Amino acid sequence: MIALIIGVSSGLLIIGSIRLLRNIDEQLIYGLILSAIGFLYVGFTWTDLPTGCFCCLQAIVFLFIAYYGSKKSSLLLVGGYFLHGMWDMAYDLAFTPTLLPPHYDLFCMSIDFTMGFYLFVLYYRNKKSFSL
Repeated sequence: MIALIIGVSSGLLIIGSIRLLRNIDEQLIYGLILSAIGFLYVGFTWTDLPTGCFCCLQAIVFLFIAYYGSKKSSLLLVGGYFLHGMWDMAYDLAFTPTLLPPHYDLFCMSIDFTMGFYLFVLYYRNKKSFSL
């Protein structure tokens, strides 16, 4: 439960910090964050070759989702954050959970869903001219 609270709080802090920086391309920043969180798993799992290889693959998938989300459609960023949150929860079912820090799945999933929900609200509010 503490991991969820810290994750949601961290997500809100990230969103608030990005909102304070007015002269930046927010959509690009959210894309960069999505890209980076995919590669965190590679750093955690490099000691187990099969898991590390699969994590490299998922990181590349999220890299492309982040790129196209920041360039073409912000709805891809929304989907990318929710998809990564689901990846966080599914990781423990398929791979060795001891490679990750304790409660990382809940922590990361709560950040992903918080940011994904925020981006979805922005998208829904500004459907015709979505610009972060």
